[in-house]
Amino acid sequence: MRKIIFTAAALMALALGSCDKGNKYTVNGEIDGAKDSLLYFENMSLTGPVTVDSVKLDADGKFSFSDNIGNAPEFYRLRIGNQIINLAADSVETVTVKAEYATMPTAYTVEGSDDCKRIKELALKQIDLHKRAVALENNRDLAREKALDSLMRMTDEYKTYVKTHYIFKDPKAASSYFALFQTLGNYLIFNPRTNSDDIRVFAAVATAWDTYYPEAERGKNLHNIAIEGMKNERIAAANRDKEISPDKIITTGIIDIKLPDNTGTTHTLTELKGNVVLLDFHVFGMENSPKRILMLRELYNKYHNRGLEIYQVSVDADEHFWKQQTAALPWICVYDESSLSSRYLSLYNISNLPEYFLIDRANNLVKRSEQMDDLEKEIEKLL
Repeated sequence: MRKIIFTAAALMALALGSCDKGNKYTVNGEIDGAKDSLLYFENMSLTGPVTVDSVKLDADGKFSFSDNIGNAPEFYRLRIGNQIINLAADSVETVTVKAEYATMPTAYTVEGSDDCKRIKELALKQIDLHKRAVALENNRDLAREKALDSLMRMTDEYKTYVKTHYIFKDPKAASSYFALFQTLGNYLIFNPRTNSDDIRVFAAVATAWDTYYPEAERGKNLHNIAIEGMKNERIAAANRDKEISPDKIITTGIIDIKLPDNTGTTHTLTELKGNVVLLDFHVFGMENSPKRILMLRELYNKYHNRGLEIYQVSVDADEHFWKQQTAALPWICVYDESSLSSRYLSLYNISNLPEYFLIDRANNLVKRSEQMDDLEKEIEKLL
């Protein structure tokens, strides 16, 4: 059974970023107006804040903290009492923070990390959303139903903006992860337990983590949250339709795809467990399609008997043309009628086509195209 860490501390998870193996992450700067205050430098672990270091501030408020970071993203915070600044440990080695104690969470400046700046932007937007929500709650002239309706619209607008300008723009970024765990009061703004669209937002970031940080505990946890949300969604659908038993629904190690081939037969990625799978997103109407299909044929003919399967997703606009092009293909080729609006393109963080991924025999996504210099050698390793 997968262990999913979804504690209050994790829900308030504050920031993270990419880093190079063996780097030392340093945060320095000054907090004015905080003489004799104790400033904490805390690592925001999945199970809660862990103090890395602390210092009693002098009149000048200067401080400097550091911590070793490995080959996966990490995140921290600076704290005096309940005053908090969230920081990403990204690819840079040094971040400089300056703030006044009285306005520490909102008016600080940060240099050295664009991701830390985006996290500040998100924090300020969250604070604004919270203020407007409180104003609605305190408006006694507004009926409760209308207040709730207004709150839902405000929240949906916030989510749409954040998805467009932060999460889907760069799913692997620290700011994207940070956005997933923002809250309104005690509730997640993006809640994969209750909202199917939010599950897909989590899945997009989880896929990016699976690809870029495959061994990171945070990535595995994020992935499992998304998978568990999908499982719960299928259970709810089964209970509504009374077609299948919830105990038949299982979780998998990948974001599953379920689409029909050119005969109308539905195929899923999970049914290929036990094989090495080349997951290929393709447009047959592209100029270089014939050359690419020839390359795939050569790989399939050479490795299929050893356990290689190809699961090809077409997002062509012309379904009839796609059927003609795939009639003689020996591998699984499915069609998404949503074409370039396919939700699978966003779930797998795809901005350019064609794109491909390798999946191991245990149904785990291993690598995407840009991580492979030699596709054939990578297939050999997995076989």
